[in-house]
This record gives sequence, C-alpha cells and structure tokens, in this order.
Amino acid sequence: MRARPLSPHIGIYRWMYTMVLSIAHRITGVAMSIGLLVLTWWLMALAAGPETYGRVTAILSHWIFQLLLAAWLAAFAWHLCTGIRHLVWDTGRGLERVQARASARVAVIAAIVIFVILAWWAFFTPRGVA
Repeated sequence: MRARPLSPHIGIYRWMYTMVLSIAHRITGVAMSIGLLVLTWWLMALAAGPETYGRVTAILSHWIFQLLLAAWLAAFAWHLCTGIRHLVWDTGRGLERVQARASARVAVIAAIVIFVILAWWAFFTPRGVA
C-alpha cells in the first residue's frame, strides 16, 4: 500500500503574529466555555435560594476563583477584539499585510484597555447598595 502524503507539519511554518493571534483566539474561546460553566453554576445557586447562593458565593470568593475570574475577563476581552478583527476579514477588508499588522496592534491594545476597565470595575470598585 502506498503511503499517503501528510499535511505540512506545524514545524515547517514560521511563527508569525497572525498565527499567534489566531491560536490565542481559539484558546480564549475554550477558556470562556469553561467560565460559562462556572457562571451557570452561580446562576443556578442564585435560583436555588439564599443558602445555596451563600455557599457558592463563599466558594467563588476564594482567591483562586478571583484569579480565574480575572483570566476569564482577559479571555473575553481578547476573544471579543480578535473576533471583531476576524469578522472584518470575513468582509474581505484588512487582508493586506500592512492592514493586518495594524489591526493586530489595534486588537491587542483594545483587548488590554477593555480588560483593565472590566478588571477595575470587577475588583476595585466598592460594592454596596446605593
């Protein structure tokens, strides 16, 4: 039997910014799916009543979950910005090398700004009844 040709292995490609951004976009999508499970758990606890909600909130207040929340916020910001970039590409715009590099910079800067704003709001603003 004749051996079938193999697809080019990832080792032959040069690592470029577009490859890194695309891989990170996919990874953040998976991370957000995991975060959605935690959000669902929290919402189910909210619907189950005050005792269950209190237990789940106590667990989610642990520093490990706070760190995970920050990571999910970063994943959200990254996925949002790079997803918009991909949507623009789907229209046939921004595919030239100069435009792709510029949109990569914009996506990275926008993701950082959005993450900082969300993290500040989530972790450093006072919570209380107005």
